[in-house]
Amino acid sequence: MEPTTTHLPTVNTIGLTAPFGWLAGGWADFRRALWPCLVYGAILVALSLSLAAALYSAGALRWLFVLAAGFMLVAPMFAMGLYNTGRMLEHGERPRIGDILFVRSAFRQDLMYLGLALFLIFSFWVEASQIIYGLSTYRIHKTLPELATFMFTDPAGLNMVLVGTIVGGVIAFLAFSLVVVSAPMLLNEKTSVFIAMITSVRTIAQNFLPMLVWAMLIVALTALGIATGFLGLIVTFPVIGLASWRAYRDLVPSSDDDMNEAG
Repeated sequence: MEPTTTHLPTVNTIGLTAPFGWLAGGWADFRRALWPCLVYGAILVALSLSLAAALYSAGALRWLFVLAAGFMLVAPMFAMGLYNTGRMLEHGERPRIGDILFVRSAFRQDLMYLGLALFLIFSFWVEASQIIYGLSTYRIHKTLPELATFMFTDPAGLNMVLVGTIVGGVIAFLAFSLVVVSAPMLLNEKTSVFIAMITSVRTIAQNFLPMLVWAMLIVALTALGIATGFLGLIVTFPVIGLASWRAYRDLVPSSDDDMNEAG
């Protein structure tokens, strides 16, 4: 086994417009690896639609909104193959769909710890959303028009949306702070999950406003993808994943030599 790295890497200070450059770079990388990214996006959308159909059939439509919001918490774990794609493009290699679906360095204990941390945060969001919904209404809304009417026309529903957005936003930013750098950083087999998460939090502390802009861009693009019946995620999710790799490389450039040794 390779020894793990115990030192904290240097974190760059970036400008407020840097996230837009990452997004432009992610779009360029998406076009360079068009078909593997589209296939991966289509697989993700197919799974999302299957889950939505199952919730609708079970009369548990309100969970669709909870899980859609929760998707933003756990999405970095689904993007490991996209980070690998970004790394391959950076090295002049041509990625294939297998390089996105099967990333050898992603099958490691440290990444499982990160996944567990995200699962715990997601579980907290699920419990919080149930409490908010339960305190807002005594009814169970089983159809989409019924739920939408309650959410956007009833004062109690509007209050539920407001409180849920605030609580969900705080929880989402906590998850974002832990994984925005740590997830792609863990492609490096020498990096421990603790070093990766500390580095991720340091990037937020050192670049709060630019990283807040980046978080808002991710939320906007993900929401756009979900609002199109998940179909937009075929494009927006790969672009976000590839742009996130560029964000990581811009924020923690000193890891380049180590990443070359990762598989």
